[in-house]
Amino acid sequence: MALDWGFMQPFHQLLANNLVANITNFTVWFALTFWIFLETRSVFATGMIAGIYLVLTAMLGMWFGSLVDHHRKVRMMIASSLASFALYAAALGGYALFPAIRTAATTGAELWLFVLVTMLGAIVGNIRNIALPTLVTLLIPEGQRDKANGLVGMVTGIGFLMTSAISGFLVAWGGMVATLGFAMLLSLAAAGHLLFVRVDERRDAGEEDTPRHVDLAGTFRLIAGISGLFALILFAAFNNLLGGVFMALMDAYGLSLMPVEQWGLLWAFVSCAFVLSGATIARTGLGANPVRTLLLVNLVCWSVAAVFTVQSSIPLLAVGVFIWLFLGPYAEAAEHTTLQRVVPFERQGRVFGFAQSVETAASPLTAFLIAPLTQFLFVPLMTDGAGADAIGDWYGRGPERGIAIVFTITGLLGMLATLLAFRSKSYRRISAAYAAGSAVPAGTGAARN
Repeated sequence: MALDWGFMQPFHQLLANNLVANITNFTVWFALTFWIFLETRSVFATGMIAGIYLVLTAMLGMWFGSLVDHHRKVRMMIASSLASFALYAAALGGYALFPAIRTAATTGAELWLFVLVTMLGAIVGNIRNIALPTLVTLLIPEGQRDKANGLVGMVTGIGFLMTSAISGFLVAWGGMVATLGFAMLLSLAAAGHLLFVRVDERRDAGEEDTPRHVDLAGTFRLIAGISGLFALILFAAFNNLLGGVFMALMDAYGLSLMPVEQWGLLWAFVSCAFVLSGATIARTGLGANPVRTLLLVNLVCWSVAAVFTVQSSIPLLAVGVFIWLFLGPYAEAAEHTTLQRVVPFERQGRVFGFAQSVETAASPLTAFLIAPLTQFLFVPLMTDGAGADAIGDWYGRGPERGIAIVFTITGLLGMLATLLAFRSKSYRRISAAYAAGSAVPAGTGAARN
């Protein structure tokens, strides 16, 4: 069934607004990582940035979800952009005041405080990533939600496409000053646009009586009461283990092969996979069983991770990352479509926030472990250690090969784990829960411009 484009006009405006916010926050995140690595040449430092981002995301997800459930979604999106603006302004002020930040002195507290404030500005944008799928439930009929979720993935991809090129050139041209100034302007633009988008959100009588706090126990009981829902969240979290490896090591690996401007352009090219993927989902949907789609995506992603760094090849790197990015929206859309079907609307923000917290908790564990292990174990191992002696003649030698072998080992372990998940009872339970029916009315919200 084709999507009803006229019916979704306000939804399209929300998608466009989220695109601006994604460009803003992704640019800051990418540029900060690029800048730190170029100033320090430390894989450990870039891994710590990824870890800080993911730990804070995991810690704040439930709170963000509670805010989304207890307030108007569009208002929370406006608040998200205004909070990002304030945090970016504070980071820019710190950059101007403290020389230790400008010289990227990793031994001082000033730089890491700057990183923390800057990353908080990007992380506040996660409020939008929780609010948007709840608005899909509100505005889109159930039979079309998987395709609408594909459009959400496509918007994310367009953001990555533009961000990758923008961040590389911003760092090369004006460093963090240009990056933060750019982010402040776009944050204000996103907040201003939402003042002209009106969505009539349904507020059920029972909803007003629910606790207006994080209510972890209530959310936990709800998830436990839906057969297989924990398994779905854990399946998605497992895929994020690979995301943690990518976040900790990908920029260091790519920047070891090419200059920052070329790396940014390569990301702009491969991010087209996000757009293509989202457009494909919007046209074809996810099939009868989105949970099966999620595990198939996991299997292919781990397989790609096992082979795309076996040689120091930019084309091989580009193909591997393209496939990984193409499949990412499928995994996200599969999870969102399942949650939108089985979770009551008034609880969806908290459940999406809980899922975000659990899933992103997997990535910091990987990032914090992988970055120092790579720097202090695998890089020496593949430079002049036993690994270089054993396989260096065909795999290669040097620091970049130390990063590469971590991807290979991680991919092989992930393939084995995903094959085991396909045979699990949890997979069968959540598939049956999805097929059993819906807890959410289809597209009953009203919207106007």
